[in-house]
Amino acid sequence: MKSQIAETVNHLPPQLQKEVEDFALFLTRQERPSSTRKLRQDWAGALKEYREAFMSVALQKKALEWRLE
Repeated sequence: MKSQIAETVNHLPPQLQKEVEDFALFLTRQERPSSTRKLRQDWAGALKEYREAFMSVALQKKALEWRLE
């Protein structure tokens, strides 16, 4: 695969070869290693005391109010 890419790039004019190089560098900067951390769910059940007092939409509105305070 590498030799095929290199051969294709070598057939391009110098300006396009530079664009390919720039794009490849861009892609390597965009690449991020996958996270090995486990998803935290320690927040689960934190609002259970409000289960009976609020419907889900009302609870969303209340949570927004708390964030804006």
